Amino acid sequence: MDNQKRENSRRRFLRMAVTAVPAAVALVVAPNAAAKVVKAAPKSRGLRDTEHTRKYLESARF
Repeated sequence: MDNQKRENSRRRFLRMAVTAVPAAVALVVAPNAAAKVVKAAPKSRGLRDTEHTRKYLESARF
């Protein structure tokens, strides 16, 4: 009986180790990856003054 309990605890430990390692890696990597995406996002400078935007705005006037 003692041997069976020991096997169960080993199996339980291995199951936890198999699931805990990827979860820990995800917790470490995810914030860094999210920060890189946020920093890489281009900043919008609004509507640029080009010829086709001027033509559109002139045609849209009432």
